[in-house]
Amino acid sequence: MTEFKELKYQDNLGFGNKVIRLVWNVIWLLLIRTNPRVGFNGWRLLLLKIFGAKIGEGCKVSPSCRIWAPWNLEMGDFSVLGDEVDCYSMNAVILGSKVAVSQGAYLCTGSHDVSDLRRPLITKPIKINDHAWVCARAIIYPGVEVGEGAVVAAGAVVVKNIPSWYIVGGNPAINIKQRKLQD
Repeated sequence: MTEFKELKYQDNLGFGNKVIRLVWNVIWLLLIRTNPRVGFNGWRLLLLKIFGAKIGEGCKVSPSCRIWAPWNLEMGDFSVLGDEVDCYSMNAVILGSKVAVSQGAYLCTGSHDVSDLRRPLITKPIKINDHAWVCARAIIYPGVEVGEGAVVAAGAVVVKNIPSWYIVGGNPAINIKQRKLQD
C-alpha cells in the first residue's frame, strides 16, 4: 500500500488558466455578484462577453449565477440562467434559444477518473437544446445533451442524454412522459 502514498492529484490546468480564472472571480465578486437583479443585466452580459462568452439577443443572467469559465459559455437568443445556478463550465456549456435554467441548477462539465488514483480531470461538454427547461436544483452531468423541448424536473440528476420533447425526473433521471404542447 505504500506505493500509493506517492501518487498525487493530477492537475491538468495550466498556470495561465488559473490566472484568468482568478481575474474573472474578482470581476464576478466585485462587479456582478454585488449588483441588483433588476436594471444591470446588460452590464452582466457585457462583462461575460468581455471574458469570451457568446451570448444571443434577449438573454438574462442572474447576478447570483456562478459561471466558472465564461469563455466556455454559449447562450442562444432569449435564454436564461437563474438565481444561484452553478455553471461549472470547465468544458463547453451550450444553451440553445429559449432555454431556461432555473434556480439552484448545477451544470457540471468536469469530474475525475476514479479508475486512476491520481484522479486526473475529465471534462465533457453539456448541450441544452432549444426550448428546454432545466428546473430548480436539477443536476446535469458531463457529456449530457438535453433534447429540444425537454423538461428536467426539479431535483433530477441527469447522467445520460434526454430525448427531445420528454419530461424526465428522479435520481438518476428517467423518462416520465412525452411533453405535449397545447394550442
